[in-house]
Amino acid sequence: MQDAVEIERGIAAFARGSNDGLIVTASPLAVVHYNLIVNLAGRYRLPAVYFGQGSGTGGGLIIYGADVADQYRGAAGYVDRILKGEKPGDLPVQVPTKFQLVINLKTAKELGLTVPSSLLARADKVIE
Repeated sequence: MQDAVEIERGIAAFARGSNDGLIVTASPLAVVHYNLIVNLAGRYRLPAVYFGQGSGTGGGLIIYGADVADQYRGAAGYVDRILKGEKPGDLPVQVPTKFQLVINLKTAKELGLTVPSSLLARADKVIE
């Protein structure tokens, strides 16, 4: 998929098939068309899990991804080390260690879904 028209066609076709939900992974296209994808999933009543983008779901069902604030804190540490003379190429590659789970119960209700209490207990944020 390369643009909004193709995204709309693709999600419409997906919704006509036999499926149980949609997983939207982080990609440049998904970032640019994030709101469109959320709106289309809602229109076609597709439960969807999205990559971490902010602290709300924008109407999506679930967001799960790296905690962006935690990543920025780590980046600040790297900047400090570079400014103190370390070579960027000598610094270790870091991967996220803190993740965030956001669940939108309003969307779950609109989709006729019940979110298990065990999942709600693990959520960092629940939107009601």
